[in-house]
Amino acid sequence: MSGPGAERDAPLETDAARRVWIENVRPRVDDGAFPIKRTVGERVVVTADGFTDGHDRLGVALRWRAASEAEWHEVPMQARPNDVWQAEFPIARLERHVYTVAGWVDPFAGWRDGLAKKHEAGQDVASELLEGAALIREAAARAAGPDATWLRDMAAALESAATPSRRVERALAEDLRVQMARWPDRSRETVHERCYAVDVNRERARAGAWYEMFPRSSRPDGRHGTLRDAETRLPDIARMGFDVLYLPPIHPIGRSYRKGPNNTLDAGPDDPGSPWAIGAAEGGHTAVHPELGTLEDFDRFRAACERHGLELALDLAFQCSPDHPWVRAHPEWFRHRPDGTIKYAENPPKKYQDIYPLDFDSEDWRGLWQALLEVTRFWCARGVGIFRVDNPHTKPFRFWRWLIAEIKREYPETVFLSEAFTRPKVMYALAKLGFDQSYTYFTWRNTKPELEEYLTELTRTDVREFFRPNLFANTPDILPEYLQYGGRPAFMARLVLAATVGASYGIYSGFELAENAARPGSEEYQDSEKYEIRRREWDQRGTLHDYIARVNAIRREQPALRTNEWLTFHAVDNEQLLCYSKRTADRADVMVMVVNLDPHHPHDGWVELPLAALGIDPEETYQMHDLLGGGRYLWHGARNYVRLDPAQSPAQVFRLRRRVRTERDFDYFM
Repeated sequence: MSGPGAERDAPLETDAARRVWIENVRPRVDDGAFPIKRTVGERVVVTADGFTDGHDRLGVALRWRAASEAEWHEVPMQARPNDVWQAEFPIARLERHVYTVAGWVDPFAGWRDGLAKKHEAGQDVASELLEGAALIREAAARAAGPDATWLRDMAAALESAATPSRRVERALAEDLRVQMARWPDRSRETVHERCYAVDVNRERARAGAWYEMFPRSSRPDGRHGTLRDAETRLPDIARMGFDVLYLPPIHPIGRSYRKGPNNTLDAGPDDPGSPWAIGAAEGGHTAVHPELGTLEDFDRFRAACERHGLELALDLAFQCSPDHPWVRAHPEWFRHRPDGTIKYAENPPKKYQDIYPLDFDSEDWRGLWQALLEVTRFWCARGVGIFRVDNPHTKPFRFWRWLIAEIKREYPETVFLSEAFTRPKVMYALAKLGFDQSYTYFTWRNTKPELEEYLTELTRTDVREFFRPNLFANTPDILPEYLQYGGRPAFMARLVLAATVGASYGIYSGFELAENAARPGSEEYQDSEKYEIRRREWDQRGTLHDYIARVNAIRREQPALRTNEWLTFHAVDNEQLLCYSKRTADRADVMVMVVNLDPHHPHDGWVELPLAALGIDPEETYQMHDLLGGGRYLWHGARNYVRLDPAQSPAQVFRLRRRVRTERDFDYFM
């Protein structure tokens, strides 16, 4: 809050002169303790409450600049009802931005209003015209060049012998109002005491389609694949329209306590183990597992991804196997039992004997933190610009705030995805302190009320200012019950939901084959790829390859689907039908999706759209073009009928097209 008395130590004569009160500047996160998030090309819409005592008029301005700029940019804020002011500024640079709000009493605007009222009432305004002339001369003294001369001439016009009506007409002219607004008296302005920050990322932090794969499962014969073998999968992944290819850890895997199939303790000599048990005699976090290849093979694979339009994301898993070189070189970086042995990871009742967690509070915590920073730098230097971070909530918040800031100082385009399925406040805290994207509870939200409530929280509350959701439909750890029992239609429905509700979403390989075999009574895959090599027949009949490709093509064609800003849910008189829309700020692209949440039965119902919010006249006929199925339907009014049979397609992805009439009275929809 800013206003008289806001700075307790300010001299009385200075403080008393600042009559404008400014508060409730938004957007902000925890009253400015953390930055909001935007990507290059987006805008920041700022509102603030601004008012003063009495009836004086105000001038209010939004001030903003990039961190590297010395001078502020400024744009006038427009008055809204109830003393609210609004303006916006663009994000054009990949660097932090800051903004604040300034306000001042505008005597000329108040004088102008009073003059107009008195003149309309037929009262004598001779004295008021002289007061206005004085205000204009003061502005001329502040102005420069031709503006100063012009203003002096206007002051003289108000003091002239012309008729009062002519002088009033001149005083109320729009050009005079504009010039006076350019040269206000801001010597007693109030500047809000706090500057608010904007963390700026590239577009991939906001929107993208992710595909996760284990390169060791890339050979068709079921033998251990290499990174070169994995290159053969790239054309198919690219054809499906993905933007990001994410690999689990690619480092040497320890042999001590190596896990066998389905997380058993009796691994055989040929069992590959879990990639998250990082480190062996061949090296640690900066080495490549020998059975995958070499660092040169990694460079080649990353370049091949780039040629196919895919950006490579790597896993940052800051933990070690008992065979990691750090265990011998730096035993102080680990926690020990009373008998001196190193403690392995546990999440009771689960035990991870093949993993040693790091002790971030050890006596040599500085050495450990620096080593982990160097690991991240190593992969950044090899061209990796995206990291999916494993279990960040099990490491100190202060560590992540430091590491992310250090990396972005050198590599500002880096994107960090938080894989933290934990308590909401912890997930939100990780986002506030620097993570650009976050996993969510979407994977477990299935019913209409669950989806509407949760996704509204993420996209239409203050959470959206700092938390960017990445909606993974499945992961190597999670095969939701909905996918286990819903058959192919369930995979189609969850794909459309994830890809159209979220600007960022992802799937784990095997999704396109509708793999749904789980260990009894769990969400773990049967014969999980985390512990063994998976052999797949990618060209089998009935795959979802083409369906996924069409959904991702629609995402690329429709800008509304690459933002979460305008997600809105709409009424349908059937609890199994979910309807929602997304649009661009200018409503040039309006998308309406309807999804049947029941994968086993057809459902129908009446959808109700808010026509005014979508820019549609109540009497207008508009076209709904189903980009997924190809159908075109003429809708009229707010309520319209839909029917979805999951045996054909559980969803429709409509582009709303308005009727346009040409000069020759020819109608078409656009």
